[in-house]
Amino acid sequence: MVLSMSKELSRNEHIKDASNFLRGTITEGLRDRLTGSIVEDDQQLVKFHGMYLQDDRDLRAERGRKKLEKAFAFMLRVRITGGVLTARQWLALDNIARTYANGSMRLTTRQTVQLHGVIKSNLRATLKEIDAQLLNTIAACGDVNRNVMCNPNPYQSQAHAAAQTLAQSISDHLTPRSGAYREIWLDGEKIAGAPQSDEVLEPIYGRTYLPRKFKVAVAVPPSNDVDLYANDLGFVAVLNEAGDVTGWNVVAGGGMGMTHGEPDTYPRTADMLGFCTTDQAVAVAEAVVTTQRDWGDRANRKHARLKYTIEDRGLENFRAEVARRAGITFGEPNPFVFTSMGDRYGWVESGDGRAHLTLYVQNGRIQDGGAGRDQMSALRQIAELNVGDFRITPNQNLVIANIPLAHQDAVDRIAKAAGLLAPWSGLRRNAMACVALPTCGLALAESERYLPTLLDALDDSLARHGLSADDIVIRMTGCPNGCARPYLAEIGLVGKGPGRYNLYLGAAFDGSRLSKLYAEDLDHEGIVAALDPVFAAYATDRQAGERFGDFTIRAGLVARTSNGRDFHANVRGRAS
Repeated sequence: MVLSMSKELSRNEHIKDASNFLRGTITEGLRDRLTGSIVEDDQQLVKFHGMYLQDDRDLRAERGRKKLEKAFAFMLRVRITGGVLTARQWLALDNIARTYANGSMRLTTRQTVQLHGVIKSNLRATLKEIDAQLLNTIAACGDVNRNVMCNPNPYQSQAHAAAQTLAQSISDHLTPRSGAYREIWLDGEKIAGAPQSDEVLEPIYGRTYLPRKFKVAVAVPPSNDVDLYANDLGFVAVLNEAGDVTGWNVVAGGGMGMTHGEPDTYPRTADMLGFCTTDQAVAVAEAVVTTQRDWGDRANRKHARLKYTIEDRGLENFRAEVARRAGITFGEPNPFVFTSMGDRYGWVESGDGRAHLTLYVQNGRIQDGGAGRDQMSALRQIAELNVGDFRITPNQNLVIANIPLAHQDAVDRIAKAAGLLAPWSGLRRNAMACVALPTCGLALAESERYLPTLLDALDDSLARHGLSADDIVIRMTGCPNGCARPYLAEIGLVGKGPGRYNLYLGAAFDGSRLSKLYAEDLDHEGIVAALDPVFAAYATDRQAGERFGDFTIRAGLVARTSNGRDFHANVRGRAS
């Protein structure tokens, strides 16, 4: 792709264009021992290598008073398609976290592991150890296709195995081809010979890659654990009566991010493109990516996601262009039903003498400490048994899969002692939070560190109304970018400022409908006070089988959101 000069391009486009396929001056920056940082342009480029430069915001003021540089460190995000790890790989990541990071592991909402607190001088050593486990961080961030999600347990059925295979095929096909990662981090040799064309070096992405990030998910109904509609591209398994996959329904144009006070930015759920066969699926994925590469907005990064491309160009035009590039004709979509987007906790038998245990990991943070709950060490102990695989769920939880019968009691005892079994609270079972403070540079408010406190208060309220065990989806983010997908939660809380949140209600329990703003700029007491009467009404006035999000619409508390452009309409927001 050649950069168009018809309108002023964003600064990031020039950085990518001049980077020599993601190299920039990263190598030179690593040699500079006078700072823990790197230059601003390279801060953008290292995202493509799977990392963000961050600093500990808890320490900013103190270090500023002492005229010290910020406490810079890097967050590394491992590329783990479908969240699947062997016990050996888990042990290696545990060791890396203890040796080079901050001693914890963070399971993400895209089925991977983040390692926080890696200082610049340890980057190469860390990435080499990750590489030794046949893992990497390539394209876990940046303007490329990121970690491909799917149901985390391919042992569950033939359809789930097919989903994992497709996810891996798409991930492999859409991985950037630039040799910069191996050259910079793994002491790889540069490719000798004459300069090669962009089409040879990056046949899918070209010199400037995509306008913005791109996310893919593969779903197997009736579970929507991958939050299909939040993704740029999604594939839904179509099954015959024998349970075999006959093809895939394809959706496109989902995305969560927006900006407070800018109604031209909004979350959006993906639209249906049609049906494709398995042998067409990777070609469809490439066609969607290249259409976005060529049609996406490279001038305004707030308008650069695929969701805006489809809104601007029209779904029919987009569908036709994807079909043309893929060389297919989309079939009519097959009917399917999602029933939830949460995880199925506890033990599930596979019928062959083995079983799978889904564990509860609060907000995805795995660490030791606190009331004897040394969860990181407990999971290390399970991994050392080497009796099952480790599979990260899209809800920040963990499945220990394929455990032989003889070892199930031992695994259960370790998990129970560490507090890793599912809680009684239905709200906690369905809760997610982004990292936010102190490391995320975009955070406006707390999220991971605050949500447990809020859940304590909301659980008290739910108990008073007899709702403790009811499954209600709650998600929190420290900013409106939506990493924990709060706009698809029945209760969504989005940071507006220190200790202040916007409250959203009305999303569908199955993840198919966006929420609507209910109240603005609430503090802790305001959130609890706003939700308590809603819980009370739900307990007394709900219909049989009615979900919380559906009730808030029927009760007139919020209007129904049809899709992205409608997200900011018909809002009856109120301040605390």
